[in-house]
This record gives sequence, C-alpha cells and structure tokens, in this order.
Amino acid sequence: NPVKKIPDSHEITLQHGTKTVSALGLDPSGARLITGGYDYDVKFWDFAGMDASLQAFRSLQPCECHQIKSLQYSSTGDVILVVSGNSQAKVLDRDGFPVMECIKGDQYIVDMTNTKGHTAMLNSGCWHPKIKEEFLTCSNDGTVRTWDVNNEKKHKSVFKPRSVQGKRVIPTTCTYSRDGKLIAAGCQDGSIQIWDRNMSVHTKFHCRQAHAPGTDTSCLTFSYDGTVLASRGGDDTLKIWDIRQFKKPLNSAERLPSFFPMTDCCFSPDDKILVTGTSVKKGGGSGKLFFFYRETFQKLYEIEVTDASVVRCLWHPKLNQIMVGTGNGLAKVYYDPVKSQRGAKLCVVKTKRKERQAETLTQDYIITPHALPMFREPRQRSTRKQLEKDRLDPMKSHKPEPPVAGPGRGGRVGTHGGTLSSYIVKNIALDKTDDSNPREAILRHAKEAEENPYWVAPAYAK
Repeated sequence: NPVKKIPDSHEITLQHGTKTVSALGLDPSGARLITGGYDYDVKFWDFAGMDASLQAFRSLQPCECHQIKSLQYSSTGDVILVVSGNSQAKVLDRDGFPVMECIKGDQYIVDMTNTKGHTAMLNSGCWHPKIKEEFLTCSNDGTVRTWDVNNEKKHKSVFKPRSVQGKRVIPTTCTYSRDGKLIAAGCQDGSIQIWDRNMSVHTKFHCRQAHAPGTDTSCLTFSYDGTVLASRGGDDTLKIWDIRQFKKPLNSAERLPSFFPMTDCCFSPDDKILVTGTSVKKGGGSGKLFFFYRETFQKLYEIEVTDASVVRCLWHPKLNQIMVGTGNGLAKVYYDPVKSQRGAKLCVVKTKRKERQAETLTQDYIITPHALPMFREPRQRSTRKQLEKDRLDPMKSHKPEPPVAGPGRGGRVGTHGGTLSSYIVKNIALDKTDDSNPREAILRHAKEAEENPYWVAPAYAK
C-alpha cells in the first residue's frame, strides 16, 4: 500500500517569520535546510546542531528588499543558488557568504542574445543535476539563460520561448531533466517548451496548450526515472506528461487552487506518488498537501497542514521527510521515526539548553584543613545559598554606589554637579550666618570683647 510509505506520523514546525515561505532548499546529504520568504530573509537550519527549541542559526537578506523566489543547493551541496525578485541571481556558499552575482543586462538592447544578462525580474532557477558549475534562470525579459559559476560576466547560452505567432512569451518556471540534457520552461501563454541543452534555437518538444493561457505555470518537474514530466498550473490543475507524446497529458487533476507563482509539485523517492499543495484565502479553511498515485492519478491521501496556503513542498529522497513551506511563515517537516533517516529526528530528541545562571558571583572556596578557628572559612552548604548571600553583599556583587544625596562626602561630589560655579552657588545657599539684624550680630561679640580686649579697647585705653 503506497499510503504506508508516506512519512507523516510526526511533524515539527520551524518558525521562519510571519510572511509567506516562498523557497525551500535542502542540501543533498539532508543536513541543512534553508528557507526564504516574502520578508526578504533567508534562514539556515542545521538539523544536527539544532535543539528542541528549533531556532535558525543564521538569518540574512542576500538580495536587500527582494522577495526570495527560489533557493537550491548544488548537486555537491557546497553552494546555494538564490533567485529573487531582481534581475540578478546570486550564488552563496553554504554558510551564506556571496560567491558570485550574475551580471545585469542592458535593457536598451532589443535582441536578448546580445545582452549579457537578464534585464527584468527573475521567476525561477535551478542547478544542473550533473555539471556542478552550471545553473539555469528564467526571467520576465522572455529568456531562459544558463550560467557558469566561474564566469559572472556573461551567460553561457540563451533560450527564447516563442508564442504561436512567433512573439516572445515570458517563462514563469524552468528546470533541467534528470540527466541534464533537456531544458524545460513553462510559459505565460500556457505552453511548455523543451530544448536540447546544446541547441538553443528551436525547441525539441513543444506543447502549445498545456495549461490555460495567461496563468502562471508555477512548477515543472521530471520524474526520477526521467520518462515523465509533471506540471503545476496556475489554472488550479496538476498534469503529468510523456514528452514524446506531448499533445495531451497522460493524466490531470483539477480543482487544486494555487495563488502563488511558486506553488510546486514533487515526486516521492520511489517515483510512485506525486505531491502538491493547495492555496486558501484568509479564513477559507486550511491549506492541504495532496498525494496522487502517479499511474492512475487517483487521490491517495491528504494532509491538513495549517490554516494558510501550502506553497512549497519538498520530499527529500535521502531523509525520506517532507518539507512544506506555508503562507503564514512556517516551514513544517513531516517525518516518521521508523521510515525516516536523520533530519528532524536529530533535533527533536535534544532537550532545550537551559539558560546558564550568573556564575560570576561565586567566590573560590579555599580549603585549609589545619587553619586556626579564627581564620577558617565557614563550610559552604550549597552554591545557591552562597549566590544569594553574595548577591546581597555589595562588594561581591559589584553593586554600583547610589548617587550622593545632600552635600558630597568622602571625596564624592554632591548631586548638583561638579562645576566651580555650582560649587559657589551651593556655598552661598549653605551660608548659615544670620544677617537679619546687624546690631545683634555685633552685640554677640560684646561679652568676649569685654573680657579679652584686643582690637579697639587697648588703643583707646592709651
């Protein structure tokens, strides 16, 4: 029974942010997950290094203020292709540091073959499955281009999709076949066009009305055996094709709403099941993950993911876990403790790290067995009690001295300030002599003057 192979008995939720998670990438070994979203962030999750609190270990914005359209690790897993809403794709290394950025084309040149790069917003991109330096991008300027990581100055080759009238059409998604010999693009006029990778002029296979014209075909993916192609349309359908008989689909499924230009579909690792997600409006139920049997296209199974759209899905063949990106900023990982390997299983078992208490206050306790009683330190009962005691001791806990109230004492200046003028003003205010009655002020000294005449009386005595 194929349903038994779906690993969904357990799930973990990674909180990417609050906006749509529009891109997911897992490296070939399955150790590291990257998520990208409409909030311009790319977050890195390391399953082996993450504990049960499920925190990303790095977050960056590689393309300033552009939504992330697609993220993918290369076949060796050492670099990441970042496709965002601007016209220049970027390649980062696995820690998020830039390796190269494609050049921007000249938007005033009409012939797209003569410009060195894309001139309009990118829609999608992916790595060559066999050649680790080559990748593919498609853009609103109506071209699909291949690139070499070591040469950012110019593309390798250009493929130009054309409509029935020979006019240019915009490719919304692109992919390589599993052997890397074919390049497929889904276009806005509803067509799917496939070229030989080495012959960029004419298409090798072509289906004019694959999906409804004017809708964005959001995903094309080849099966693992390379014989069929699945396409996810913006016209709420999922279709599967044999490219040698490209007139009509082998099977198709209707009523699968999709509001996102990157809603994708993928094959299960054993190639028997096809998975896709559905979109919902706010408050319109929950987004689901649908599983179809590849041969008959009957619906095998569905998972209610969350109360928002399901945008990205990724079924990793090595881990046998399903990653899902949703419209409310979550990345969910479905797994089965028995059938899945590593991945989410590694971080669920790790307990959350406790916050370390402030250990800076404890004093080293010196044991001196033969010391005299007067010098002997009291035995410590427990560090916690000692910590509380030390907290109350102003010297040990480095308690800052409170501000001086009133006049300054012990070399510290009072609160009115330390300038000379303030000091003089203060002294005038503190002058305690009472000058209210000058006669009495003089008469205060009368008795002392009489007994011990010094200034006036001796002079007049003579």
